[in-house]
Amino acid sequence: MNKIQVRIDEESFDVDVQVDPRSGITATIAGEELPITFGYHGDGSVAWALVGGRSYEIELDPQLHWLHTTRGLHRLELHDREAQAQRPASGDGRVKAPIPGTIARLLVRPGEEVVAGQPLLVLEAMKMENEIRAPRAGAIEQLNIAVGQSVTLGTLMVEIG
Repeated sequence: MNKIQVRIDEESFDVDVQVDPRSGITATIAGEELPITFGYHGDGSVAWALVGGRSYEIELDPQLHWLHTTRGLHRLELHDREAQAQRPASGDGRVKAPIPGTIARLLVRPGEEVVAGQPLLVLEAMKMENEIRAPRAGAIEQLNIAVGQSVTLGTLMVEIG
């Protein structure tokens, strides 16, 4: 189970998320368990969400910075309540998982030189592939992940020196 604080605009929610490959996603909010199902456009972007049996049309930023609904555009922040350290500041060479998922592909090797913005790996989450990019230039000092490995929000995946 992942314990996440979700902030939508100015309102915060403590959410426990359980992801099961067989039964899907279940979120527990204020003691209420809600099954969640996502529908997707042909390009893989989220088109709608079914939360506890109620349907919502949504557009979700792949980087999870915003959420667009029929009520407008909303700022979105996610914080892992179980993480030991906060996400590093911009420009730090540590690359952490922005969302829970599975490592689909590694695009770099230890010792390889990378430039800022270069794709490092592909993280699959909620049937979407998310390309994770280098926050800065440098050499890959460490890969802490492998293809097929599951990661939680905030897992340290790559270190760039």
